[in-house]
Amino acid sequence: MVPEIYLNFLWYILVAVTSIQLLYHWLVYRRLSFAKVSESTPKRIAVSVIVCAKNEAENLKKHLPAILQQDFPFFEVVVIDDRSSDNTLEVLEEFALQYAHLKIVKVAPNEHFWGNKKYALTLGIKAAKNPYLLFTDADCVPNSKQWIAQMSSQFTMKKNLVLGYGAYKKIKGSWLNKIIRFDTIHTALQYFGWAMAGKPYMGVGRNLAYHKDLFFQLDGFKNHLKVLTGDDDLFVNEAATAQNTTWSLHPESFTTSEPKTTYTEWMYQKRRHLLAAPHYKFSDKLQLSLYFLVNFLFFPLAIGYLILTQNWLWGVPVVVVRYLSLYIIYFKAAKKFGEKDLIWFLPFLELFLIYYQIVIYFKNLTSKPLHWKPIES
Repeated sequence: MVPEIYLNFLWYILVAVTSIQLLYHWLVYRRLSFAKVSESTPKRIAVSVIVCAKNEAENLKKHLPAILQQDFPFFEVVVIDDRSSDNTLEVLEEFALQYAHLKIVKVAPNEHFWGNKKYALTLGIKAAKNPYLLFTDADCVPNSKQWIAQMSSQFTMKKNLVLGYGAYKKIKGSWLNKIIRFDTIHTALQYFGWAMAGKPYMGVGRNLAYHKDLFFQLDGFKNHLKVLTGDDDLFVNEAATAQNTTWSLHPESFTTSEPKTTYTEWMYQKRRHLLAAPHYKFSDKLQLSLYFLVNFLFFPLAIGYLILTQNWLWGVPVVVVRYLSLYIIYFKAAKKFGEKDLIWFLPFLELFLIYYQIVIYFKNLTSKPLHWKPIES
């Protein structure tokens, strides 16, 4: 029989952990979940779409036309060939014969910046002729011909950084694909929610826009150039403020990317992405770490209390309230992003994501990914 004093202590810790989770849900994440999606008026501004491509010949064949054929009056598409070893350059040159607004930037070998995507992007940004920059990846496709119009419509005199949403394509019957899409919603709740709360801390390079002047005001990626990743989230972490940051939640402003199809590929991608987190501002690292910690602790605390106590009257309501809150927040966010099918699996997806986050963390402690794309690509 466990002494009552220990059960009481376990109960108070469980309530504290759950309360912190609920504060995150209803003070931060609900801002995205309950946000209104309104129509915006397109602006007559000049935009440069920037795509960095490394061995992306097949993806460019599939996705580049959707970017080049956007319904927008003033734009160019700048594609950087980052020393590809496949026929990426040949594919781009064929497109350039059809589309005068396609600009190709070739990255010459530079031993000081070998394997660094930020160097390639910097060359593309410098080559862009327009003041407003819109970024995506070679494996991404805009959800509509209004993508540029919707994203650029959010720019104002004060708002010079726009956060967008980048989804992943659905693969029927794939559990890994469900984890990837759930992770994407989870991340979106965090970065959109905190931006709406006045503390923007990251964005995703699959769908991100900012003014060229902002890039040069910060000397580009200078402060984190040696960090393998972070051309999107570390730049936003440094540049974004409550005053200059806005977002687009219109479905026509979304992009959809090709998801990884093996756990090894996805783990490498996640490991690379998570290399940026230690370089965030201290307050951002603190809030992200706290949320992960309380999420992780909830499960052993709840299970331990329910097993050890003989009175479930106090434990079950805490679990029910926590999951009710989780379902409301995630359901409304998933509905907004067209991912409602994930809600049926929410408790399992959450557990799998926590497990993989722990595995990735410890893998990165012992070894780190060395390139922005695996060498074999």
